[in-house]
Amino acid sequence: MRKFAIFAAGAAVSVMTLGAAVAQEITVGVSWSNFQEERWQTDAAAIKGALEAAGAKYISTDAQSSAAKQLTDVETLISRGADALIILAQDSDAIRPAVEKATNEGIPVVGYDRLIENKDAFYLTFDNKEVGRMQAREVFKVQPEGNYVFIKGSSADPNADFLFSGQMEVLKEAMDAGKIKNVGEAYTDAWLPANAQRNMEQILTANDNKVDAVVASNDGTAGGVVAALEAQGLAGVVPVSGQDGDHAALNRVALGTQTVSVWKDARALGKAAGEIAVALAKGTAMDAVEGAEKWSGGPNGVEMNAIFLKPVPITADNLDVVIEAGWVPADVVCKGVKPGSVAACK
Repeated sequence: MRKFAIFAAGAAVSVMTLGAAVAQEITVGVSWSNFQEERWQTDAAAIKGALEAAGAKYISTDAQSSAAKQLTDVETLISRGADALIILAQDSDAIRPAVEKATNEGIPVVGYDRLIENKDAFYLTFDNKEVGRMQAREVFKVQPEGNYVFIKGSSADPNADFLFSGQMEVLKEAMDAGKIKNVGEAYTDAWLPANAQRNMEQILTANDNKVDAVVASNDGTAGGVVAALEAQGLAGVVPVSGQDGDHAALNRVALGTQTVSVWKDARALGKAAGEIAVALAKGTAMDAVEGAEKWSGGPNGVEMNAIFLKPVPITADNLDVVIEAGWVPADVVCKGVKPGSVAACK
C-alpha cells in the first residue's frame, strides 16, 4: 500500500479516525480483458459491492480483447492512483511487464480468474483442472465412446491448458483403450464464440460430420459449437460441455443442446477479489490472507499464494441449484422449454 499523508492541525487524530480515513482513500483498479462478455458483468458487480462495503473506490478499464491495450490500461490505472490492482489477463505472458511495474511500485496485484505467473501476484480463481474433469465426466456419462472433439480456450490463457489437462485425466483411460478417438482439437483465439464456431465447422467438414461428442471449454465456445452443430442438424444429438453458468448456456442445458455448464459463482469470486485487494492495499501479507495456500502448479513452477474456489457442474438434472441460488430466473432457464421436460421447468 502506498503511503498516505494525513494532516491534523491543532488536534490529535484518534486511531479510529485514522483507520477510517485510510480506508476511504483506498482505490482498487480493475483491468478487464473484455468486459462485453456476460460473465464479467456479474463479477464486476460483486467486486464493487465488496469495495463499497470496505469503503474503497472502484476504477476500471476494458482491454477489449487487446493484450497491447491492457498494458496501457494498467499504466492508466496506476496513474489514476490505484492502490491495488485486480487483473483479468488477456494474455498471461504479455501482461507481465505491467504487473512487474506495479509490484515494483508497491502496488499489490490480484491475478483474477486467469493465472499471471509472478511470485508477487496473488492468484484467485476456481479449480480449473477440476472444471475440466467435471466437463469431461458429464460428456463421458452421455457418450462413453466415439469421436471426440476438443474446443479449447485461448492459447494465451493458461486456464485453457489447465482445463484440457483435467479433461484428459478423465478421458485418458478410454482413449488409451481405443473407445474414444480424438478427431480434432483447436484453441479458440480470445475465447470468442465466432472463432469456436469456425473451428467446429472446419472439424465437422474434415470428419464428414462424424462427431459424437464435443468437450468445449466454456459457455461462449459451447455456444459457437452448438451453432455449428445446429447448421448440420446435430444440435441436441451431440453432447457439448461448457462452463461459467451463462444464462444462454443454462437455457441450452434445459433445451438439451448443451450437456453441462460448470457453474463458477462469479459473485463469490468477485467478492473475494475485492476483499483481498483491500487487505493487500492495507499492508496484509499475501500469505496472511485468509484461506491462502502455497501453489506452484503453473507452467513455470513459480510458487505463489493462491485461493481456489469450488465449481459445481449443472446439468438438466440440477438446474434448480442455480435458480434457487438466485443466479438466474426460472423463466430465463426455461425459455422455449416444454413444461415438464426437465424438473426445473414445470
